Amino acid sequence: MLDGFVPWPDDLAHRYRERGWWAGRTLGAELRGWARRSGDRTALVAGPERWSYRDLDHRADAVSARLAAAGITRGDVVVLQLDNTASFVAVIFGLFRLGARPVVALPAHRRSEIEYFCTATGATACLVPEPGDGFDHRALAEEVREVVPTLRTVLVVGGPAPGVLDVGPARPGEPAPPAEIDDPSDVALLLLSGGTTGLPKLVPRTHDDWSYSGRAMAETIPYDASTVTLVGLPIGHNWTLTHGMLATFHAGGTLVVAPSPDPEQAFGLVERERVTDTGLVPGMAMLWMSEAEWTPHDLSSLRRVAIGGTKLAEEVARAVEPALGCRLQQMFGMAEGLVGFVRDDDPDEMRVLSQGRPISDGDELRVVDDTDRDVPPGEPGELLTRGPYTIRGYFDAPEHDVRAFTRDGYYRTGDLVRVLPGGFVVFEGRVKDQINRGGEKIAAEEVENHLHAHPAVRDVLVVGVPDRVLGERCCACVVPEGPPPTLAGIREFLTGRGLAAYKFPDLLEIVEEFPVTGLGKVSKKLLAQQVAAGGAR
Repeated sequence: MLDGFVPWPDDLAHRYRERGWWAGRTLGAELRGWARRSGDRTALVAGPERWSYRDLDHRADAVSARLAAAGITRGDVVVLQLDNTASFVAVIFGLFRLGARPVVALPAHRRSEIEYFCTATGATACLVPEPGDGFDHRALAEEVREVVPTLRTVLVVGGPAPGVLDVGPARPGEPAPPAEIDDPSDVALLLLSGGTTGLPKLVPRTHDDWSYSGRAMAETIPYDASTVTLVGLPIGHNWTLTHGMLATFHAGGTLVVAPSPDPEQAFGLVERERVTDTGLVPGMAMLWMSEAEWTPHDLSSLRRVAIGGTKLAEEVARAVEPALGCRLQQMFGMAEGLVGFVRDDDPDEMRVLSQGRPISDGDELRVVDDTDRDVPPGEPGELLTRGPYTIRGYFDAPEHDVRAFTRDGYYRTGDLVRVLPGGFVVFEGRVKDQINRGGEKIAAEEVENHLHAHPAVRDVLVVGVPDRVLGERCCACVVPEGPPPTLAGIREFLTGRGLAAYKFPDLLEIVEEFPVTGLGKVSKKLLAQQVAAGGAR
């Protein structure tokens, strides 16, 4: 078992197994079962690659053997930083088979994040894509290897070549894969939290709980063997991994991986592969709605579009179905666990007003005030949750866990919600100091920590500003030291600090001082209101 992992109490674990929520199979074993049941059915389409379930199963074995030959062993932590390719799927299942635990990083992450992931987990290896889009991930990983003593292996994932991890089928004479792990209660992977305090916390997910979250989605959405799911958003997010990959595979459907959800690339795939389901953030959904009227591509195969990541405005929600000709399925979810969807047979009005209901009968929800008292039904409060796929603690973060979890194991989501009759959840905002920019969660404190090192910044606060397309934009409010910095200068500075570009401020406000409450405390809430109203100066 991974040190720093907080397990479920024995009585709850027993209940989850007894109810069949935890199936007692590792993710590598799940793939074996899918291959037996679905065999030659197409599991995965990505670029020129088209793999059956049997192909994927064999490739996972081959990758497992090659990882072992490269010195990666059971129990190792491996930073996995790949883009939307077939290779990602083969490699992650190869790691599951081997019993090495991936930290699922995003291609957009840079030195600041990758060094942190490696240091915090004692990672022994980093798997990166081939150079492209003007950035060399291998060079970055080699830089990190120089300062992280545990990091001994850097592998590019691609075709057969020295120093490159091949994801092709096994070749004659290659070693057989090592014995598969057989403990489904072990940690399978580490996801990244949205994070509100500095760099993202690491979210340990077991084979049992993470596999169940995908299976429960497949049953709830619902998916079946005719499902063809398009994933265009970054595959390293929990939503795309579970709603896209795991749910589709549990149902015996086909996963279509696109490099981007942009209509220019996605619409052609929808037509060619007869895509039935996809997931979008609101900004991209609005672009699809705008382009659908003019596209020459046939989108009639679409059954439903799930929209989440940030709340969908009601007027936009009402326009989705007429524009795209398919069912709107609002949803919510978090890397820590809890996921909810609006079902196909839910009342029409709930598809517009609500973000859905939890996917499992084992999900427990409370809505509380700032003293942890349950609020009256229908009143807003902070959402707390626990259940068979919601973690009991972050990786190796006991001090943070005291604040993030209640004594009886409920996770404090930081979301302000109302629960309507029938259990429908409506999201009203955030409690935590976090900016939700088009579904990407940005910890304000992390960006502030970097900007405090800027020579032209005396003080800085980072706040979210409402935006119709992205949900929120990131605004840096700076009290300058001497001549004020420019937005371009700040973005160049953050590039040099190795921060992922999606966290860069969209806006810059130069202020003389920050607003304070009646008690004299600096108020981000007031500052955000002033920025939104155009009066921060």
